[in-house]
Amino acid sequence: MSGFASTTDMAEKKVSFDELGAGLYAYTAEGDPNSGIVVGPKGVTVVDAQATPAMAAEVQAKVAEVTTLPVDRILLTHYHAVRVLGASGYPAHSVICSDVTRDLIVERGQQDMDSEIGRFPRLFRGRDGIPGLTWPTETFHGRMTLWYGEREAQAIQIGRAHTAGDTILWFPKERVVFAGDTVEFGATPYCGDAHFTDWPATIRKLRDLGAEKMVPGRGRALLNAKEVAEALDGTEAFTSRLFGIVKEGVAKGGGLHAIYEEAMARMRPEFGHWVIFDHCMPFNVSRAFDEASGHDRPRIWTAARDVEMWRALEGHAKDGEIRG
Repeated sequence: MSGFASTTDMAEKKVSFDELGAGLYAYTAEGDPNSGIVVGPKGVTVVDAQATPAMAAEVQAKVAEVTTLPVDRILLTHYHAVRVLGASGYPAHSVICSDVTRDLIVERGQQDMDSEIGRFPRLFRGRDGIPGLTWPTETFHGRMTLWYGEREAQAIQIGRAHTAGDTILWFPKERVVFAGDTVEFGATPYCGDAHFTDWPATIRKLRDLGAEKMVPGRGRALLNAKEVAEALDGTEAFTSRLFGIVKEGVAKGGGLHAIYEEAMARMRPEFGHWVIFDHCMPFNVSRAFDEASGHDRPRIWTAARDVEMWRALEGHAKDGEIRG
């Protein structure tokens, strides 16, 4: 059984560790989920913890190349398992997220954990070491100021986009932003839990910051304002175009499968080379179809629903197995 498109993606990715400013680093891996690093005067903050404690150890090995200080704080940009389940692998005593993100962990964290591990096994290396869900020690609503000595950072609940609780970490003086999955670069946005209608306004808020460097959720570090603008433009183009295609199909009374085929045909020429395009699109179109049909709140993905959706959109192989 070939399963989801992602189950055949087993190639290891080359890790990069780029400095964006004094004590500010991007941990990236050729389109795999990124982490941000902030080295403060007494400890280190990791923005997004990775998927397992074993993978967190790889982040800490890179951190150890630039400081002997411990990781004492984790900031979660949203609730997805691939971002948060590595938290127990750090010595951090503080885990911060938005109040909406915590509510989503309560509501759907376990189902999300089970479904994500099944979809994309390579991204959960050492998954047997995950002790369970990651729970925050602190939450905030709207905005929270973090101080690193005299350096100011703003944790901002920027708006609904990739999820309902999306948070960024913004350094106003350095003009550096850790954007989470509100922005991708050369990687397909995963929209299975998205709010398409709100995403453009969230992008506008990010533009208004005037960031000159960015760590996107996936893709390499962006090291100047032109690259930041390119990432914002690309993310907005992908999400807006996809939602437009799906809304058009729903308005004409089209079914999910037909709209999916139309979306794949129209999106692939421009975006098909982006990382995880084939993996994301069934989930993306399913969510867009729901939202265009009047369902503001994303349905909870479960392992069973994942398989049901994949069969419906990708069809059955002759032997009855799921086609990847």
